[in-house]
Amino acid sequence: MFIRLREDINSVFARDPAARNSFEVLTNYPGLHALLAHRINHWLWRHNAKWLARTGSTLMRWLTGIEIHPGATIGRRFFIDHGMGVVIGETALIGDDVTLYHGVTLGGTTWNAGKRHPTLGDGVIVGAAPRFSAHSRSAPVPRSAPTQWSLVKYLLGLPWLAFPARSSSAPNRMSMIRPRSTPKVVKP
Repeated sequence: MFIRLREDINSVFARDPAARNSFEVLTNYPGLHALLAHRINHWLWRHNAKWLARTGSTLMRWLTGIEIHPGATIGRRFFIDHGMGVVIGETALIGDDVTLYHGVTLGGTTWNAGKRHPTLGDGVIVGAAPRFSAHSRSAPVPRSAPTQWSLVKYLLGLPWLAFPARSSSAPNRMSMIRPRSTPKVVKP
């Protein structure tokens, strides 16, 4: 348990240059608070204490502004930066080393029972305010984000852009996940 906590604190230091010390991270990072509470709520959910798990999830939503359904599966070293408005649905699967910024919604992609929420592979970075949902008016997006890709909503209303996460072995090439109608993209 303490090994995972140390790993979570280290992931904050690795991804947020504003983090100064472990005490500050433990007391002032709502993404970490929501993640720690989710681990308890997820354990309760798996052990059929569903009402208690949902109640704990609701309490953490009130305290942090981050809503994580206790049925969601989250990998190691998960980091939510500036987490207000983050929503993660029941059947969402989140891999290891994933970063979410504020306002991300991993919402339902169908009203049918079963797997309804997106899957994010290992190493995915999701920028501020995208809505992964069949019921969203945002640009259509894939149901799953590929491993080592980042999704960014361009503030001027262009479609969803995807590009590889920065690494020393991968070139920084940009490609587009095309929406239903293809707008012109102006390259600088």
